[in-house]
Amino acid sequence: MTPETAADHCLSLPGATEDFPFGPQPAVYRIAGKIFALLAEDADPPRVSLKLPPDEVTALKAEYAGTVLPGYHLNKRHWVTVLFGAALDEAEVLALIEQSYDTVAATLPKRLRPPRRD
Repeated sequence: MTPETAADHCLSLPGATEDFPFGPQPAVYRIAGKIFALLAEDADPPRVSLKLPPDEVTALKAEYAGTVLPGYHLNKRHWVTVLFGAALDEAEVLALIEQSYDTVAATLPKRLRPPRRD
């Protein structure tokens, strides 16, 4: 998994935008102004923080201890930080990015939600 692949995938989701409110890193990905991913490409190893349902956060941290960490400087109940190049393969990380996007999109008012993805 490369940071470029993660960034491209984030931006491929409907209505997703990228900005840098904290300086050159991390890249922040949003839908309708709400953050669904933070990508730290310059970290060692690179990492992405994602918003997920609390039960999923707990399960991922238990199953992938050392690879999936509590969200760095984020609400630990809702956010995880996934380290690249460890236990999770590319497809799993991309699926988690999509799950984070869907989690955030579901909280938006109906008028701001993107069209359903199939």
